[in-house]
Amino acid sequence: MASLRFFASITTESISEVEKRLEPSTSHGADLRFHGVVRDRENGREISGIDYSFYEDMALKELNRIGEAMTAEFPGHLALVHHKIGFVAVGEASILIRVQTAHSAEGFEISREYLRRIKETVPIWKKPVFLA
Repeated sequence: MASLRFFASITTESISEVEKRLEPSTSHGADLRFHGVVRDRENGREISGIDYSFYEDMALKELNRIGEAMTAEFPGHLALVHHKIGFVAVGEASILIRVQTAHSAEGFEISREYLRRIKETVPIWKKPVFLA
C-alpha cells in the first residue's frame, strides 16, 4: 500500500474481501467499482478460467508507482486496486479498480486510466485453462 489515498494489492484474496478495505467517503460523491470478470472464451475457445501469475518483485512496486503518479495527476481522489493471482474461474473478477471522486465524470476518467496503465506496465500474466 502506497499512501492514504491509494491502496494496492496483488494476492490470492477474492475481490469481494479486498474491496471492503476502502470505506465510503462523505466528501466524494462518486464511488466507482470496476470488476474485470473472466469471460467464458479465450481466442474463440471455451475456458474454465484463467491462471494468473506475476513477477513478484516488480509487480506491486509498479502498481504503487502508478498509484503515486495518478494521485499526483488527479489530486483529491481515493483509489483501491487489487489484482487476484492464481486460478480465477469464469464469471469471477480478477481485478478491482475502485475510485472515489467528487464527481462521476472524473471517476470514470480516472478508472479508465488506471486500467490502461496497469495493462501496459504491471507484469501480470494470464494463462487460460481451456476445456477439453
